Amino acid sequence: MSEQLEVFQQHRGRMFGIAYRMLGSATEADEVLQEAWLRWQAVDQRTVQEPAAFLAKTVTNLCLNQLTSARARRETYVGEWLPEPVLTANGLDDLGPLDEVAQRESVSFALLTVLEKLTPAERAAYVLREAFAYSHREVADLIGTTEANARQLHSRARKRVATDRQPQPVDPGHWRALVERFLAAAQLGDLAGLESMLTADVVSRADGGGKVNAARKPVIGRDRVARYLIGVLERFGAGLQPYFAQSNGEPVLVAVGPDGLRAVIFLGFGGEQLNTLDLAMNPDKLIRAEDQLSRIGGVSGLGW
Repeated sequence: MSEQLEVFQQHRGRMFGIAYRMLGSATEADEVLQEAWLRWQAVDQRTVQEPAAFLAKTVTNLCLNQLTSARARRETYVGEWLPEPVLTANGLDDLGPLDEVAQRESVSFALLTVLEKLTPAERAAYVLREAFAYSHREVADLIGTTEANARQLHSRARKRVATDRQPQPVDPGHWRALVERFLAAAQLGDLAGLESMLTADVVSRADGGGKVNAARKPVIGRDRVARYLIGVLERFGAGLQPYFAQSNGEPVLVAVGPDGLRAVIFLGFGGEQLNTLDLAMNPDKLIRAEDQLSRIGGVSGLGW
């Protein structure tokens, strides 16, 4: 391995972590790293005093450019746009160590969804400061602004994130018990039982990207979500098997059909009731998760 490649690989994990958190897409993060590698090859290594800073700045600026064009693509996206799930258990370390609560929260599906509402500069300031502990001065250098503006961007981003409701972490064992009750009610078509497990303002979102049959707008409210879920299972549940897994540092369900992975499902609870249900179903956004499954021998290798 050349010294140039060795240095790049040494920092690859952090670069992917920055890009994924900024873009909400592992596929786009990989594309950014490919471009960063080309730029790293082109630069005179003797002029780079701090490779880590150079590569982080390169990736950050590529992501800022990508976010600008991504906003236009999001506007023409068919249905709801949700982040791309990345499986994070059984030795799958694509997102780096997730041993601490703060590390898991920095890649949580709920947070990545909220970050979509920030401006590109706010998102960069938030990710670099919160997930990677860069100082305000370092953030300013990375995104090309003043330290005072970097502070302001980070402050605005934190306030926006704080005002958006996010599911509270639930003990994995308790989460699993709640999900099992939820699934049983849904599969039996028990409308009253299902409604009892939903908050009054529960929100269900599905990202099919126009490539699979999925609701194109959020379904809101206990009665509507309960009827919607029972209907979905009646129409599309045949042949699907749910398995417990972990994605983005949190417990999830994966739905697997005869032809492979069909959905990664994030269920957020407020106490004993479900308040958010996000279904990542766009086949393009499941390619990486499908590949991850193959690396650990399929769904039989998933669980706690």
